Amino acid sequence: MISAALNTSSAPFYLTNSVSQDTGSKPGQLDDLKQALTSNKADEPYTEEELALIAELKRRDREVRAHEQAHRAAAGPYASAPTFTYQKGPDGKNYAVGGEVQIDTSPIPGDPEATKRKADQIRAAANAPASPSAQDRAVAADAASMAIKAQMEIASQRREENSQTIDNTANNKLPNYLPDDQNPVLLDVTI
Repeated sequence: MISAALNTSSAPFYLTNSVSQDTGSKPGQLDDLKQALTSNKADEPYTEEELALIAELKRRDREVRAHEQAHRAAAGPYASAPTFTYQKGPDGKNYAVGGEVQIDTSPIPGDPEATKRKADQIRAAANAPASPSAQDRAVAADAASMAIKAQMEIASQRREENSQTIDNTANNKLPNYLPDDQNPVLLDVTI
């Protein structure tokens, strides 16, 4: 089975300057989060940096899971379940920071029409997320190529079928649609 992996970046995600980065939080939201969460073993509150990292890891986790689920849903029977790469946050929880879905990209032997439908579905699956990755775009391009090859095979089969129909018509007598007792008889009359 040939397959392609549609994935989001699996490189660990780190905030380098979390205090100055905008995490999309509204004023007061970080304070609420800080009060709701307590951190390490000593039950100390999280630092601003840790809270910003947790918020960013949660955002990334949602983004990665939605991205991979979009591939999975669009690929249907040709896709595996998503697999994820995790990073542990300061709160001890694992957050998905990368992922992939394996997709069967092999042609369907002897059936170019089914292969074209499959290629179209693979291309749609590769482009399903809101922001396809470079790998996603490469899989979509390969699927487009597979669809073109299948379309060329379909056209070749149709030309062959049409050629055979024309040959059969030319080699055979025209069909006689009259009942046997009503067939006209041609007489060769010479004068």
